[in-house]
Amino acid sequence: MQLPGKYQHNGVRTGLVALAVLAAGAAGVPAAAATTAAPAATSRTGTLVPTTYRNPVSRTVGDTYADPDVVRGRDGWWYAYATSDPLHSGETTRHYIPMSRSRDLVHWTYAGDAFSAAKLPSWADTTTPDHTASLWAPDVHYVDGQWRMYYVVTETRGTPTTDAEVNDNAIGMATAPTPLGPWTDSWAPVVGPRRVSANNYLWTFDPDVVRDVDGSEHIFYGSYYGGIFEQTLDRSGRHVAGDEKRIAIDNKFEGTYIKRKGGYWYLFASTANCCAGPTTGYSVEVGRSRSLTGPYVDKEGLRLDVGGETGGTPVLYQNGNRWICTGHNSMATDDLGQDWIFYHAIDRNNPYLTGTDGINRRPMLTDRIDWVNGWPVVRHGCGPSDSRQLGPVVKRGKGSGTTTAAARKGGTSVTRFDCLEALASIGPGRLDAAASDDFNGSSLKPGWTQLRSPAVSVTGGHLDWTVENTDLVGPSEPGGETAGVLLRRPPAGNWTVETKLTLDLGTDEIRNYQGAGLVAYVNDDLFTRLSKVAIWNTRQTEFGKEMPYAGRLSYGGTIVGPPALTTWLRIVHRINPATGEHVLTPFTSRDGHTWTRGDSWTLPAGSDINVGLVSQGGQGAPPPATASFDYLHVYRP
Repeated sequence: MQLPGKYQHNGVRTGLVALAVLAAGAAGVPAAAATTAAPAATSRTGTLVPTTYRNPVSRTVGDTYADPDVVRGRDGWWYAYATSDPLHSGETTRHYIPMSRSRDLVHWTYAGDAFSAAKLPSWADTTTPDHTASLWAPDVHYVDGQWRMYYVVTETRGTPTTDAEVNDNAIGMATAPTPLGPWTDSWAPVVGPRRVSANNYLWTFDPDVVRDVDGSEHIFYGSYYGGIFEQTLDRSGRHVAGDEKRIAIDNKFEGTYIKRKGGYWYLFASTANCCAGPTTGYSVEVGRSRSLTGPYVDKEGLRLDVGGETGGTPVLYQNGNRWICTGHNSMATDDLGQDWIFYHAIDRNNPYLTGTDGINRRPMLTDRIDWVNGWPVVRHGCGPSDSRQLGPVVKRGKGSGTTTAAARKGGTSVTRFDCLEALASIGPGRLDAAASDDFNGSSLKPGWTQLRSPAVSVTGGHLDWTVENTDLVGPSEPGGETAGVLLRRPPAGNWTVETKLTLDLGTDEIRNYQGAGLVAYVNDDLFTRLSKVAIWNTRQTEFGKEMPYAGRLSYGGTIVGPPALTTWLRIVHRINPATGEHVLTPFTSRDGHTWTRGDSWTLPAGSDINVGLVSQGGQGAPPPATASFDYLHVYRP
């Protein structure tokens, strides 16, 4: 989904072939290893051929291919569909749901658009320059002898308003005899605009249609404003039946994709801001359920459909290479039975389509899904790849597969993993007592720098700090920045910083955006911070980054694990030996023992980083909470 700035929601500032042996480290993350592409093997159904690939796999289709949906046709080909955007930098034409096809899930060819500007659904509003409907987030599948495509229409006719920002979107459906069309719209929304009040509609985005084990079909849809919902479809697929049921909480999830595996339904959902250019922290979290209609719970048993400390286990997250904004996924299974996740991402060095009005450049990537103890992980926890990888295994022959020569094009030596962040999962290391403070006594230990005199008190083995009604994020206040920061100097080289934070933000009351936690600070306009924070009716752990970009400040956040009343926060710092960049990886814990890893941010090579604490983000009401820190510990590897 490509949200214009006016729609960006406040607060969401997240065998037959021998493949590589996965050597698990102390925390289940393998060290980097090199492998060689395996030779073809023969089964009774034909020759199975391994492929190799390097992301993005949509490079032959265009510069962007957002919200990808990948399905296999009855002819053996795979087909991919994407949100409506110009496909290339410098292009002004919008492609209304571009379509592509592939024999092997790696090499894709553009195959036209499902719609055109002249043949949009009749109920799409294109009446004025302020009302120019687009089509987003297609979902395609085959049922009852026809192909069905569900998609978002961003603006609809017949809603009682002339406000360009009404957001009166809906879910449409079209049918076709083949995966490439021709597509015929059903002439009315399947899920219409859901009005809350005048000029106020819930976000009806991101459809996903799933067939239950009893043969019934269910449509899932929704986004941050409203949440994710489910309804049953009638046999035609054109109408919903019964009441909608909330599946995942509002203000956290969108981009639903559901897969059945091993007796469970797995709900993959994207979180955080989709479209913040170089600081986009979009990522994917997962929950599972024995029932298609939930409730879905994460790895720690927390539900995804309740407010407060909402569940969600990160499964696809950026790792410090060039790819950020790793989200809005679908999945495909190759001819060996291996699952592959398809998703879009942003190259942080090239975040926008040139020649457009700030459209985020989001090509399609793919990587292997491994199932570990009943839970999905991407590349055994290494996240998005940016080097040549062993790819899907496919049948060679008409309608599927590639030749052995094509599979091995570019050489047989591939990098199995390119994840520096594997080092970040080993543990905190050895305590550096000189750089740490347990807050014993009645004052801060020597070595702290206090920016703007934060009103802190030290007593009884903890530091107390009432959340400030200001924020380090954004341009400085007139006369200078006002947010307080506590800083210490970490050791040279690699290090880890950790704190234990108790912060009572209540459960459902709106306390935007009160929060507290750790900071890795270069200056007021360049930092990362890991906080427990109130975002509308949810309580989340956000790992955010602010940086200067193109003459302005850019801020975005990623979401890590669910918080608790007392939450442990950890930032692991490693220096990328290839680039000299600082790679910062967040971990959160609800008990101090079980840790959840999140998305990595980078800071430029040579940055002078201090570490410390922040307590800020309040907006005046209700009265701010008080953060209590038990310690700030710094560790050497």
